[in-house]
Amino acid sequence: MARSKTPGVVHIPWYATGFRGDAFAEALAEFAPIAMRYGALDYQVFRSREDRYRFLQIATFETKLDWERFWEGDEAVAFRVNHSGWYQVPVLPVWHDRLAAGSLADEAAEAEEATTASDAGSPAAA
Repeated sequence: MARSKTPGVVHIPWYATGFRGDAFAEALAEFAPIAMRYGALDYQVFRSREDRYRFLQIATFETKLDWERFWEGDEAVAFRVNHSGWYQVPVLPVWHDRLAAGSLADEAAEAEEATTASDAGSPAAA
């Protein structure tokens, strides 16, 4: 099987135990940036608005090996051990391939590039 040239995106679903939602939210927000030390390109943490105990941690890695180094690294193991009573087990991370992505910021950048290119080609720019 051919190796993907696009980064992988890991979804880590967490579910906090009773009355630990706020404390777990704070701890997870502090923990998530550590992925950057292991080569993550970005990270995000979400908390459900409908179920305040449900969280989703997302990180993008160039390789699955980088992800595994993070997840099995000292900081991640310590986080899971130190907060073991704060979330339900099992925690089952899932590796995804990104098929499409976009944002308003991407569209604005493309529009600005198009404007700059057309301005450079106009007679007034010469």
